[in-house]
Amino acid sequence: MLKKDNSNPTKQCHFCVNNIKDIDYKDVESIKPFTDSHARIMKHRRTATCTRHQRKLTLAIKRARFMSLLPFISG
Repeated sequence: MLKKDNSNPTKQCHFCVNNIKDIDYKDVESIKPFTDSHARIMKHRRTATCTRHQRKLTLAIKRARFMSLLPFISG
């Protein structure tokens, strides 16, 4: 009987790999993939972002929503 190979390479943070220091709320195209179809912020387990960048990403999405660049809900 063959054993399953559970050696999945771990995902790395998109922002760390691409050496992105700051996440700008005005750059909607770069932060939109981190929201789901209902315009909710995706969890870091799903997006594989590190804790530091997840906090910055959350803040950028909330600021973009406040400035009406991103929707609060998808309707």
